[in-house]
Amino acid sequence: MKIRPLYDRIVVKRIEQQRQTASGIVIPDSAAEKPEQGEVLAVGQGKRSNDGSVHPLQLKVGDRVLFGKYAGQTVKVDGEELLVMREEEVFAVLTSQDSEMKKAA
Repeated sequence: MKIRPLYDRIVVKRIEQQRQTASGIVIPDSAAEKPEQGEVLAVGQGKRSNDGSVHPLQLKVGDRVLFGKYAGQTVKVDGEELLVMREEEVFAVLTSQDSEMKKAA
């Protein structure tokens, strides 16, 4: 099923992080915190201003983002747990050092 968020909302899939400590202790699902990183799966058209114009979003599909622990609304689509949130709930976009080096060159 395709999903298309409205206005300034985005759909994010949480990225599972390592569930093992540095010393090798495995953390069970019940004790692990939900990850605060995710991948953007879909973006809306943009935020509508009072004069009716639409300001496009800065995020795009495929971006890895950081967000707050309680950000967004959890929904299930085709058995998969996703988050729907506003763009303003995203703290930062994660980029790898490799892509930053390519941009600088």
